[in-house]
Parts: sequence; C-alpha cells; structure tokens
Amino acid sequence: MTVHQRDWQAFITPGNNGAVHMDLAVDGITCAACMGEIERGLKRLPGIRSARVNLTSQRLAVDWVEDQTGAEEIVGELARLGYAAHPFDPASQKERQDKTGKQLLRCLAVAGFAGMNIMLLSVSVWSGNATDITPETRDFFHWLSALIALPTVAYAGRPFTKSAFGALAAGRLNMDVPIVIGVFLTVALSFVQTLQHQHHAYFESAVMLLFFLLVGRYLDHNMRGRTRSFAENIAALKAEVAARMNSDGSIREVPLSKINTGDLVLVSGGERVPVDGVVETGQSEIDQSLVTGESILVPVRRGQRVYAGTLNGAGALQVRVEAASGTTLLDEVNRLLETASQAKSAYVRIADRAARLYAPLVHGAAALTFLGWLLAGLAWQPALVISISVLIITCPCALGLAVPAVQVVASGQLFRRGILLNSGDAIERLAEIDTILFDKTGTLTRPEPELFETVDPADETIALAGRLALASRHPLSAALVRATSAIMPLPDIEEIAGAGLETNHEGKKLRLGSPQFCQASRELIDEALERAPGASLLAISYGDEPVRLLTFRQSLRPDAASVIDRLGQEGYTLEIISGDTLPAVEDCAKTLGISAWSAGMKPARKIARLEELQAEGRKVLMVGDGLNDAPALAGAHVSLSPVSAVHLSQAAADAVFLGDRLMPVADALHLSRRARAAIEQNLWISALYNVIAVPIAVAGFVTPLMAAVAMSASSLAVTANALKLKWGETSRSSGTGSAQTPKPSDGR
Repeated sequence: MTVHQRDWQAFITPGNNGAVHMDLAVDGITCAACMGEIERGLKRLPGIRSARVNLTSQRLAVDWVEDQTGAEEIVGELARLGYAAHPFDPASQKERQDKTGKQLLRCLAVAGFAGMNIMLLSVSVWSGNATDITPETRDFFHWLSALIALPTVAYAGRPFTKSAFGALAAGRLNMDVPIVIGVFLTVALSFVQTLQHQHHAYFESAVMLLFFLLVGRYLDHNMRGRTRSFAENIAALKAEVAARMNSDGSIREVPLSKINTGDLVLVSGGERVPVDGVVETGQSEIDQSLVTGESILVPVRRGQRVYAGTLNGAGALQVRVEAASGTTLLDEVNRLLETASQAKSAYVRIADRAARLYAPLVHGAAALTFLGWLLAGLAWQPALVISISVLIITCPCALGLAVPAVQVVASGQLFRRGILLNSGDAIERLAEIDTILFDKTGTLTRPEPELFETVDPADETIALAGRLALASRHPLSAALVRATSAIMPLPDIEEIAGAGLETNHEGKKLRLGSPQFCQASRELIDEALERAPGASLLAISYGDEPVRLLTFRQSLRPDAASVIDRLGQEGYTLEIISGDTLPAVEDCAKTLGISAWSAGMKPARKIARLEELQAEGRKVLMVGDGLNDAPALAGAHVSLSPVSAVHLSQAAADAVFLGDRLMPVADALHLSRRARAAIEQNLWISALYNVIAVPIAVAGFVTPLMAAVAMSASSLAVTANALKLKWGETSRSSGTGSAQTPKPSDGR
C-alpha cells in the first residue's frame, strides 16, 4: 500500500491533556544528526507538543493538537525532510531492519572483493610506472579496473547514494553527500584519464573508500539491530482475552477491550492473570516476579491482590477487576520502558556531533580549492584532481571508524569475559559511571534458592520430604530435591493448591508445604526467621513428630563480596534497590558492606530513585534481572543484566553477563574506561590527520592516489590504536581483578 492510499487518521490514538498520539517507523535514520533534524523539523508544525525519535528502533512518537495539524501533514513533513514513514509495528519494523542489514552485508562483501582485485591490478600499474610497463598494458589494467569498479560503485554505493540524494532533494546536507561526490568524481575522473591514456587512475580509491565506510555502517546497524522493540517481549506476558463471569453464572471468553472495572473474571490454573484485581474466591500460588522480582511462588487467597501478566499456579481464582487493559501494572511497566528508552536514545556519540559541520566544511574546502586553482591559472582538469584529493583526503573514514573499531575490539574482549553487548554505545556510557544500583535477587544472589542448613544424609524425615518434593514444581521443592538428591517419588501424593503436598507413608501422614499447612507454631516460625533473616520457609510434618522448618535463601554469588569491595575502593557509589522483603535486603547489604539500600521497591519507585540520582548529576549503572527492573534498566545511563534474567530485562539492558560470578560487572567498567580513552585518542588522530593533511592537499602536493593512501593510513592508525585494547589485556587473566581502574569522577 502506498502512502497516499493509507488512512493516517486511523493510526491516531488519544494522548494526554487533549492531545493525540501517533507512533511511526521512520526509514533512513542513521545517526543522532538525523534524529535532531526530524525532531526540529516536526516541531516547526503548528500544534506539535513533542516529537521523540528512538535511534535503536527507528520509532518516532508524536504528540500534537489534532485541530491544528493533521496526521498526513506530519507524514508529508517527514517526506519533505527525506524520510519515509510507516505505521509502527514491531514485527514489520524488525523485518525492514533485517532487510537493511542484509543489504549492507551484501554491499560490504561486493566492495571488499572488488577492492582486493582492483588493488592487485593497481600494484602492478604502480610498480610498472616506475619501471618499464608499456602504455598498452597500463591501459589494459586500467580498463579492467574500470570494468570492476563501475558496477561495484553502482551496487555497493547504494546505501550512501540513496541517503545523499534524499538529503539533497530535501534541501539539506549530510555526511553521505561528500562521500558520494568524492566517489563519483573519482570514478568519473579515472574514466576520463583512462580514455586519455594517463599514468594514473583512481578506481581503487573509490572502491576502498566505500569498503571502509560500509564496514562502519554495518557494524553500527548490527549493534543497534540487536536491541529490538520492548513491545515484542511485553506481548508474551500480556493476555489477549479474559473469561468473564456473567451475572447468570455463565462464563464467556471476551477480548480484554470488553473487560471493565468491577467485572468478575475466572483465571484457571496455569493461565496468566489478564487484569489487575482482587481475589474473591479460590486459592492458588502466583508467580509475582513482575512485581517483586522474586521467582518464588506466592500463595494467594480471598482478598489478596493479583496483577496482570503474573502466572497463576494450579488453583482456579475468581478475580474482581480493578484495572482493565491499558491501566494495569503491566501497561505501566510498558509505558515506563518506552519513556525511558526514548530518553536514552537522545545520547549523541562524539563522532555524530561532527556530522553537521563535516559536510559543509568539506564541500566548501573542495570548492574553494577548485576555484582558487582556476583563478591561479591552472587548467580545470588538474584543478579538479586537486579538489578531488581534498574530498578524498578529508574523507570521514578515520572519523567513521574511530568509534566502531574500538567497539569491535572492546566487544571481543568483553565477550572473552562473559559480557554480551546489546547496545552499540554502551561501552562509552559505561566509562562515565560513578554510581551503581544493584537489584538483590538473581543479581547479587544466585537465581535459585538453596537450603540454608546442611542436610544429614541419614535423616529419614528429610529424605522422605525430598522424595515427596519430586511431585512439585515449586522452586523450594526443587531446591529440596537438589539438596537431598532424591530420585524416587512417593506414591499416592495429593497436592493442595496454594498449600503443599501430602501422602501417607507407613501409616503416618507426611506433609510438605507452607508453615500454616503443616501447623507450625508462631514461635517456631519466628525462631527460624531469626536464625536466617529474610529466608523462605518450607515445613515438614510427619506423623506425631514435631513440625520441622527448613530455611531457604538465595545465596550470594561466590565473588560478590570481593567485587563489591573492589568497586567501593575504586570510588563508585553503591546502592541496593530491591523488591524483596526488608530483612532479606538488610542482611544482604550488611554482608556486602553496602550502607545504602531500599527494600519492597516496585518499578515506579525504582524509576523515581533513578531520577533522583540523575537530577544530582549522577551517571548511574543499573544491574538487575527481574521484570520489575526492566524500566530502571532502560532508564539508567547504562544497564547490565545477568543471563538468568527474564527475556524482557535482557532486552532492556545494554549488556548481559554470563555465569554465576559478579566479576563481569567490574570487568565491564574497567574495559569501558580503556575503550573510551581509545575512542578519544582515535578522534584526536582523525582531527590531527585532517589538520595536517588538508592544507597539504589544498596546496596541490597530494594526488588522488596519495590522498587514498593517506586516507587508508589514517584508517589503519585508528584501527591499530583500537587493537591496543586487545594487546593490553592479554596479560590480565579474567576475574583476577588485578588491574586498577582509574577512579571515576563524582559526576557532579
């Protein structure tokens, strides 16, 4: 369907304060400069309240007053700026991004293969010009180079030509315009010089220029493409329908849009809760990791609140709706995620900041060089050669590779230490960190609970409980099975929903479940919790024997204490923000020596704490694993998540670390600071190269061949500087913590 056939008004949704909202997928966004052009361009339209571009997903969110500007006018303004717009849909947007990535890879392969072949021919010509090559042989090699270069430039240059022509059609310049001019002029002049039997042609310069730039463009696209829209992950948790109980007692499955506050819905065992509400009848166990971050199932009964997106256990529940679709906690998490990710997308890389000045400066320098030499009496062809040399020698190869080259090497070193990047600029942002916020459960601790006491293999009651636990999928039961190594289940087991398991063994009743189910006394429960603050309790009742309570805790990661101590010594401000209970968080903080901590924090409170620190000028690293951490992960300056995290949190995080150790967090900070130093050095190399090379080229002392060699040399220089990251890390074994990281600034 074409843009003119699409009814854009149908894609408008109600916004805040009388405004309307529309989400668009925008093609052609390649850097932060594109984001600025779109946002500034749309804000010139009457009634536009906000226009926000997400660089990662290429999503544009617009809020405006409908009676002042129409949806078609917004799409038309985007077209005038040179950008094509589509209704935002995560699946179709992913398909378009994948298609773009494949196109860049094909262009890169063609340019690389053609460049190698042309370079082989050029080496023969260069050496032959210094010896005894015949004009016929030289012309033959030049024509072979032209035969390879012309279709290569036409095919591999499409990502740049499309962008450059779109910008020119919109009356603006971007970084692709001088690239296209330099390549096309080089090819055209080389073709003319081949016709004139000249000694030199510069086909290899044009093709190798495209190859280097395509490397940078593909790396950037690939990095950003790893982070997909969070909406794909939210959809996996959100129910589409609900079983509504009518006044006559009948049950009908209806879309969530038909569910209203006050309705009664049935949530069967194993289903996701579709709405926020209060249990009216029934009892079960709920996985509330969405709210608390805890993977342990929580018993629920009449009068207790449940949330949309949480997973019901075996029992059936009747829930009175308090918040229907669009207003649930799950929807709030989704909104927080989107708002936070859009705010983060405004981060501008150092290299992108030069984009606005680069194109006009290069064009102006080349044009003035050409005119200057013409006025000095030089013929047009040599004057054009000099101006092309200026375009080539000031080519942004080194500038374009300054960041990606370091990213590639640093990403490899991070991977060796068990860290996988989701965001292309995460390395730069990690280097700016001065404050670290940790979730507790699954982050500072291992994700699975473990038995706090040592198991006596000769204890028959414990062994029987382990065999009984084989019949349950509850995390505490699974932990007991691991502790007892039970392999033979007991027969005739009955499961009481939300309470536990029971059976008869040798004429005596055996129960395993909650302390209340096994009739444990309040004194016994208090004694167990005093012995292990914040622990989860599993009770065993066997015949006339006294009730026994087993305590389970999620133990700290094996190196958590040493890593926290190292980070504290390096000057980072450390804090725990957790949805877990107060005793559990307090005990963890005391064990690790972290003085600042908060317990019982829901997603909105975590975001609020994050915003408080950011208002103080802090650069915050968030390390968390639960779904309730996802908004904070997306809103932090940079974020890390363990591989055990839920899928949504991994998507929200800028990096994921593997294994059961916490050392990758310290390694990521150490390597990122070295990487940022390398990026800054590369940018200085690029700047100094242009400061020195451009005047020499303008003076006419550089031919296009020499300019191409100098351009390649500058690219090699920044690449070699990036490789120092790898060479410098070979002597540092993973996880030792021997290298000292410079202390971060206080960020204020």
